[in-house]
Amino acid sequence: MASINAHYLKLRSSYLFSEIARRVREFQDAHPDAKLIRLGIGDVTRPLAPAVITAMHAAVDEMARAETFKGYGPETGYEFLLELIARHDYGERGVKVMSDEIFVGDGGKSDSANIQEIFAADCVVAVIDPIYPVYLDSNVMAGRAGAPRDDGRYDRVVYLPCTAENGFEPPLPDRHVDLLYLCFPNNPTGAVLTRAGVKRWVDYARREDAVLLYDAAYEAYIRDPDIPHSIYEVEGARDVAIEFRSFSKTAGFTGTRCAFTVVPKDLMGRDAAGKRVSLNSLWFRRQSTKFNGVPYVIQRAAAAVYTDAGRREVRSAIDFYMENARIIRQGLEAAGLMVYGGENAPYIWVKTPPGLGSWDFFDKLLGQAHVVATPGAGFGPSGEGYIRLTAFGRRAETEEAVERIKTRLTL
Repeated sequence: MASINAHYLKLRSSYLFSEIARRVREFQDAHPDAKLIRLGIGDVTRPLAPAVITAMHAAVDEMARAETFKGYGPETGYEFLLELIARHDYGERGVKVMSDEIFVGDGGKSDSANIQEIFAADCVVAVIDPIYPVYLDSNVMAGRAGAPRDDGRYDRVVYLPCTAENGFEPPLPDRHVDLLYLCFPNNPTGAVLTRAGVKRWVDYARREDAVLLYDAAYEAYIRDPDIPHSIYEVEGARDVAIEFRSFSKTAGFTGTRCAFTVVPKDLMGRDAAGKRVSLNSLWFRRQSTKFNGVPYVIQRAAAAVYTDAGRREVRSAIDFYMENARIIRQGLEAAGLMVYGGENAPYIWVKTPPGLGSWDFFDKLLGQAHVVATPGAGFGPSGEGYIRLTAFGRRAETEEAVERIKTRLTL
């Protein structure tokens, strides 16, 4: 009988969204006539942009002809998409990123989970808390987290609490760390970092010779012109940061699957002997070994996001979701709840009423308003006492959910 990877046994009993699905399924079985409105998982509801659909149709037609058929493509992405990403996502913001520093993948979740493979097992990991569970769970699986503790933490992980008391801006670690996961605009709190706030982290990483793993999947939702969209807008970041981006929430590709990761050539690690090693070359080696690339049809669809029509249509969808965020935020404030986020991100972070924990309030929303939220405790110990709502729902359902909370919920 084969031995298992024992680190998997250290994972918490259920992945957050699987547990939500279980509770919702049980409630629906017991109340089959209840009409649920799901504002929990951050899945988009608007259809793909017309420009994207047109590009996909054209690419499918290419695959139907021998002279334009594509087989295996480059593992890091087709040059036509890499050049567009470099020009529009970075060049237009005054940031220089070369096409061979960009790696097209099938999702920010995959890349942010897999990136840890190129680092040593004894690296010290820090995560902001609360945070997207994949960052932590992937390091638990790799053996970096240590043993689970009774307080919901792991004994080898450095936790950086983000709470209302510190404005949801994590403190710098009080010790050396090697890998530091940041996500801004933040999932789940909806918080953002100012340029000075980003620089503080870049300066820390440079002092400590650490690597910042910066998830900017929601940068397209930033409305404040003073908030940076990329960590590379801050001087020195190319020496210390890997950035993750995704078309999932920007262009509705949650079911289409396309993202990209930037690993600058300036960014180095060290081998056991202390010799400097290019992290760009290691990630290339990992991807070329384990990944055959995003399909040609999908990459053509992603390229259409950068056309004039595609940019207008994608911006329209983002504006739609941000209007949902405004509706939720203002509606819940009117209901007497304390609300954060929803201004530069599609997530609304809601303080639970006194005496109710995250899962308690989840059950109350489900049972009384028939609204599905995400318990904040599932994002980390500092998420206890909050729930997350998503602005990615349909307009009528979003409005109805707010109305139900205002009229049905007993606070």
